[in-house]
Amino acid sequence: MQIHDLSGREPALPLTLELENGQQLLVEHWLRVLPGQRYVAQAQWQGRTVLAKLLVGSKAARQLTRETVGAQMLIDQQINSAALLGSELQTDGSAYVLFEFIEQAQSLNQAWQACAAEPPLSERQTEVLGSALGMIAQMHLRGLWQSDLHLDNLLHKDQQLYVVDGGGVQSEHAGQPLSEEQVIDNLAVFFAQLPSALDEHLEMLLMYYLMANGEHALRLEKLQKRITGIRQWRVKDYLNKAGRDCSLFSAKRNAWGLRVVWRAAQHQLKTLLADPDAAIDAGHIYKTGGAATVARVAQGQQQWVVKRYNIKNFAHWCKRFWRPSRAWHSWLAGHRLMVLGIATPQPLAVIENRWCGLRGSAWLISEYCGEQDIIDRFASYQSDGIVPESEIDALVALLNALIREKISHGDLKGHNILWHQGRCVLIDLDAMQHHQNMRSFSRAFLKDRTRLLRNWPHGSPLYTLLDQRLPQLPSSCPED
Repeated sequence: MQIHDLSGREPALPLTLELENGQQLLVEHWLRVLPGQRYVAQAQWQGRTVLAKLLVGSKAARQLTRETVGAQMLIDQQINSAALLGSELQTDGSAYVLFEFIEQAQSLNQAWQACAAEPPLSERQTEVLGSALGMIAQMHLRGLWQSDLHLDNLLHKDQQLYVVDGGGVQSEHAGQPLSEEQVIDNLAVFFAQLPSALDEHLEMLLMYYLMANGEHALRLEKLQKRITGIRQWRVKDYLNKAGRDCSLFSAKRNAWGLRVVWRAAQHQLKTLLADPDAAIDAGHIYKTGGAATVARVAQGQQQWVVKRYNIKNFAHWCKRFWRPSRAWHSWLAGHRLMVLGIATPQPLAVIENRWCGLRGSAWLISEYCGEQDIIDRFASYQSDGIVPESEIDALVALLNALIREKISHGDLKGHNILWHQGRCVLIDLDAMQHHQNMRSFSRAFLKDRTRLLRNWPHGSPLYTLLDQRLPQLPSSCPED
């Protein structure tokens, strides 16, 4: 098979590709696929493991140039990176670039995910972010930056960091420090991908950058403004992706239905997606009848929560068919929280039944995050009001995150906050709303806070403690 024959999202493996120079490339594992453009894989070439970037389509020549030029700039400026082993633009228009495969390396994103649930700027988080900022500073000091800057493009092995993805490497004046403007722009891209809870620690984090590159006195206000703008764009872009077919999501929609699935979970969910009602009937029912049915379903070692949004009668259908389903609203709300770093079960799939475009029943499939809610968790503390500080801090952190992002829940009873892996996890997002101004948000937040406190007897030690510790907003706020 030739490189230009590659098509689809998952070409069958193992796959042997014939290169024009007579060599062969044995593809073992796809790492990233952009159908019709770029196929990134772990492969065997000349008896060694390589990272292969296989380029097809009309952009192949341009992408080849970007990859090789970026890789050479990293080499020239002595930035640790995977060695460039070979590249070629073939006569049929396809191209390939082969890099050293750094065995047993861990991406900094993997290291970050292992500690993301810890309190902001914990020791492990500081180690991950500090090392990333040190490498970014080295690149900036030598006139380079990575336009697609994220933790997956930094690999860690044997106390060394490596920059990968030369296609995103750009230069202002190679060998000379970047301008302050470009430094702020690039750092804003990096910080905007982190939870907003870390924004208050920006000054401390920047110390790791400045220890490696002190060319500019970076202005925090300007950096924070850029971070906010990029974060808003990222949320909007991500929510757009959550409704269409792309590398993250598999989406199908027509006049008879809609189905969007988190692509990484597509194979695991195959049986469940084929008949969600049968899975609900065979599962553990939490709630049935009325407007919604909720069940925990299991297949092998996997467990999920399936929520079916019912149509109770014709009158109810007349109210619902013309607007986005509650399942769709919850799907987008869940992904908004995910991209903002606010704990919620990961939404894995959404399904809508339609008839000539008119909506009917709908299903939402989510990650299972246990069954202990905050009411159960705090039950033993009700009489004396002595709650472990870590648990109070987790609840306070959740509410502070909602305040930062101007998000109201709409039904913030204790049963809608789960205790999972040391965090408060927000569920039942049917009524969640993102507010554009503080005036409307402050009213909604007051209702949320009041509803949460009603879970415990007024005046009880636990109620009094929570009322003292949970964040509050002024009764009136200026429009912004």
